[in-house]
Amino acid sequence: MLQQNVDLKSKPILITGAAGFIGANLSERLLRDIPDAQVIGLDSVNDYYDVRLKEYRLSELTTYPNFTFIKGNLADKALIDRTFEQYQPQIVVNLAAQAGVRYSITNPDTYIEANLIGFYNILEACRHHPVEHLVYASSSSVYGSNKKVPYSTEDKVDNPVSLYAATKKSNELMAHAYAKLYNIPCTGLRFFTVYGPAGRPDMAYFGFTNKLRQGETIQIFNYGNCKRDFTYIDDIVEGIVRVMQHAPEKAIGEDGLPIPPYALYNIGNNRPENLLDFVQILSEELVRAGVLPEDYDFEAHKQLVPMQPGDVPVTYADTSALERDFGFKPATPLREGLRRFAQWYKAFYMTSNS
Repeated sequence: MLQQNVDLKSKPILITGAAGFIGANLSERLLRDIPDAQVIGLDSVNDYYDVRLKEYRLSELTTYPNFTFIKGNLADKALIDRTFEQYQPQIVVNLAAQAGVRYSITNPDTYIEANLIGFYNILEACRHHPVEHLVYASSSSVYGSNKKVPYSTEDKVDNPVSLYAATKKSNELMAHAYAKLYNIPCTGLRFFTVYGPAGRPDMAYFGFTNKLRQGETIQIFNYGNCKRDFTYIDDIVEGIVRVMQHAPEKAIGEDGLPIPPYALYNIGNNRPENLLDFVQILSEELVRAGVLPEDYDFEAHKQLVPMQPGDVPVTYADTSALERDFGFKPATPLREGLRRFAQWYKAFYMTSNS
């Protein structure tokens, strides 16, 4: 196991995408568990999905006195530079991005602005205001249509099947270049299908729930022959917190230039679930939580359809490096995670004060 070399206590920590699903959960975990953590959260709070969810997450964070929120766009270089000058963050976790594979097909400009220009601005800021560690979100989508499973960070990933995946692979390359040129310790995390309470409504489990509740038909792609490595949000956050506390070591190579202080990990459940099984468990938990009635005719509300452009049939994480270096492996069972989601959904959307 790697030794911790970054102390999070009393340090200014910048989290971009702080109103997002992973960003908000990470921020809350740090504020709750790290003594005197100073969390600066940056988010554009755009309307890619229901802004009420983002406002709900932020309302939870603003109860902590050590949380500072900055509303703004990652592509605004002047704002990023001002933020670094004013707060001098020592650890940066870049989770702000335009997410979603299918959305990248119809709205490509958004991905270039947020995922390429935005990340470039973060790298430049880290160059001019040195940080102890830059941790950034990549994605399992970089594996494209690779046939070899489970996916390993040692695998070649030069065949993206969506613009979103291409921007995430670009982030990894950009981070490597800045690690090499400017000795910035960088760690990339390839997340696998993150789910949980107050998650993203564009994700299948959330969209399915909305449609089933409204009596609509859900479409199950590739005729149900898809497998996804569903990873519960708490496991993702635990992985990030552990990774934050070990920055790749700096060293000088034979050429007199830095050996890039750069690392890359998968964070996934290491257990892909068939989409039809997943939908079955979800429907059972929605009935159990009272989101759907007990006599709900599930079969009448599902339709098996072909694969969509940009989709891949399977995602499956090799997490052995994460286990080796940090002694951690995500382990929340799918049913337990979906149960927590269903209970949250019932409380958030179906109680009188929501």
